Amino acid sequence: MKFFAAVIILSALILVKAAKCPRMCSCDNTKLTVTCAGKNLTKVPAAVDEITVKLNLRNNNMKSLPKGSFIQTPYLTHLNLQSCNIEHVKEGAFRSLGRLLNLNLAYNKIDMLYQESFDGLSALKELNLHHNRIEEIQPGAFTQLGVLNMLTLSHNQLVYIPNMVFQGLHNIKWLRLSHNLLNNLAPEAFAGLFTLTRLSLDHNELQLPEVTRLDMNHNPMMYLGDEAVSMVKLTHLYLDHMSLQDVSDQALSKAPRVSHLDVSYNQLHYLEPLSGPKELISLNLTGNPVYCNCFLRQLRQWAQKNTVKLFGSCTGPSHLADEPLEKMKVLDLRCRRGESLKEENEKDDAPTQPTKTEPKVQCPDNCDCNVDGQHATCEGRGHTKVPKGFPAITQLLDLRNNHFHYLPVNSFKTVGSVISLHLELCKIHEIESGAFSGMKKLLYLYLSDNDLTSLDPEAFKGAPELTYLHLEGNRLLEFPGTALAQVPHLFVLHLERNVISKLEPSGLLSSTAPNLRELYLTNNTITAVAKDALDSELLAVLYVDMNQLKEVPTRGLSKTSQLEDLNLSHNSIKWVGPNAFQPVSRTLKKLKMDETGIEKMSSDALTGLGPGLRALTLRGNPVEVLPDLRPLTGLELVDLNDIPLLCDCTQQTLYRWLGSVNFEVTATCASPPEQKGQKIREVLLFKSCRESSESPPTLKSKTVSPKPSKTKKDKARSQKGRAKTISTTKSKVKLYG
Repeated sequence: MKFFAAVIILSALILVKAAKCPRMCSCDNTKLTVTCAGKNLTKVPAAVDEITVKLNLRNNNMKSLPKGSFIQTPYLTHLNLQSCNIEHVKEGAFRSLGRLLNLNLAYNKIDMLYQESFDGLSALKELNLHHNRIEEIQPGAFTQLGVLNMLTLSHNQLVYIPNMVFQGLHNIKWLRLSHNLLNNLAPEAFAGLFTLTRLSLDHNELQLPEVTRLDMNHNPMMYLGDEAVSMVKLTHLYLDHMSLQDVSDQALSKAPRVSHLDVSYNQLHYLEPLSGPKELISLNLTGNPVYCNCFLRQLRQWAQKNTVKLFGSCTGPSHLADEPLEKMKVLDLRCRRGESLKEENEKDDAPTQPTKTEPKVQCPDNCDCNVDGQHATCEGRGHTKVPKGFPAITQLLDLRNNHFHYLPVNSFKTVGSVISLHLELCKIHEIESGAFSGMKKLLYLYLSDNDLTSLDPEAFKGAPELTYLHLEGNRLLEFPGTALAQVPHLFVLHLERNVISKLEPSGLLSSTAPNLRELYLTNNTITAVAKDALDSELLAVLYVDMNQLKEVPTRGLSKTSQLEDLNLSHNSIKWVGPNAFQPVSRTLKKLKMDETGIEKMSSDALTGLGPGLRALTLRGNPVEVLPDLRPLTGLELVDLNDIPLLCDCTQQTLYRWLGSVNFEVTATCASPPEQKGQKIREVLLFKSCRESSESPPTLKSKTVSPKPSKTKKDKARSQKGRAKTISTTKSKVKLYG
């Protein structure tokens, strides 16, 4: 028996050992979990075992999730893709994950949710999308998530929630929209969320307590329960053309100021007097199968006592059919002895409402229009001119991938309700002054991947509420400052993949885009940022990565007093001097300088960046010695991968700092040869280094010159430069924080 037991145990061990596990990952074959966190993966590893149920891929560098990314792991129940730099989720990326319960996509760079983004996630219970850059949610994005309980969209860039955008969330319990920029909700923004018990809208720009009118009509809601409407200043409530069969007498107990209630064209046979509204003037019951017997008596008495005007008419009994409710006398509302409402309804045939003929949907040729969703598309139909004749209520207009070449004046005059306009990949090379005239509600404008080399100063005239402008992937030669003066509410500007070579001074932002908060200039040809070029007290995010900068644009940031996120990666900055980030040191939370070619950093390079800095990335730079990171006590993320660090006693402060932090930091020795490849935390050499009694440097620590001095003349020059730096550091700098 012992022999057979040993054989069984040995066989089990062999099976566990034989299970697939991707290189660089750790696998627990008993719990069926795989962890590949922080490995700089650019795609989902192919060698993950098919039976894996939990896959952790956080802190990687995937950029995009293509179709069928998880086709090899159909049994996953938990998938963590947090902090993976994901920008796009392609259609069908999750299509094979029919068992997935929890999906974490937080802390990525996703800016839009498309219709098929979550196709296949039929069992998903929890979806985390917080801390992305989501600006827009397209209709139908959540239609596949029928059992989802919690959806987290907090800490994104949503300004507007369109009608029916959450359609399909039949079991949603908690919807989290905190920390966005919401200032506008469509009348049916939350329509269809019948199971919702908790809605988080804090830290937005809404003033929901001030809402006085709420339209929820044309939704299949069957019951309105206690305290269903809780809005203290609401005066007009429209619940018509729904499927209401019962309304609790306490449904409006938290809405005391309702003066007009419309529940017309529902399935209400009677209604109890409503508790709560003290100022009700009218109650519309038109189109309901109201049976005028003793069950309606209380409502009629209540209406007379409170001078509430009743609209509608009786459908039975037969002798009262078509009688207006307003004219009914209380004595006429009687029930026969021993007879119930249901029995009376069986005896008398209530008149039915005539079927209305649906009008033909107005829509241009070779386009599709969804009136209910207020969405129209002509994507990829070969149009050479902007089509005319869209429904007046259209809010999302998708014209991408056509051949317009040129947008003349008043191109969109008849679609004044449009909020989101897509014109990507339309070969547009010119926009005439006033092309967008009449678009007073436009918030999102996508002009990406066209052929624009310049913009008319009045190109955006007529769209004063424009908030998000996408101009990436064009051929713009300079920053389009004058054109932005027409859109004073501009909040986010995308200028990636153009050929802008420099940023000029004198009011670049303050006079043209005074409310701009985020500016993306990735992958241009910028060689310099002039002094005060970015003079903005509101700019919080600046990306100038993948350009041709030779130095940190310290002078250009001198009036950017609220900057929180700065990306300088993939430039040619070999030397980072003292006080490089002083102008933004009080507000900066994220600093990215990956693969920038940094060879040396002054010991004062990060002066001023104290507890406020949360993330610092220096991946792939050839710098051997780093400044002391001990003053940066608020760090939560540090990336030191692929840095050829020198491991001798001069690196002792980094060694001690690595031992003091409670998060993972990969720092590896490149020299001397005997230490090459070892993690600094594991190098025994540092334990024999002489302990330094020096306390962590203050924000005014002395400067180390970029090159070691060798001659008396060099030493004198170095001392002169040091004295000048210390003098500058001690001088007063005005900051706005």
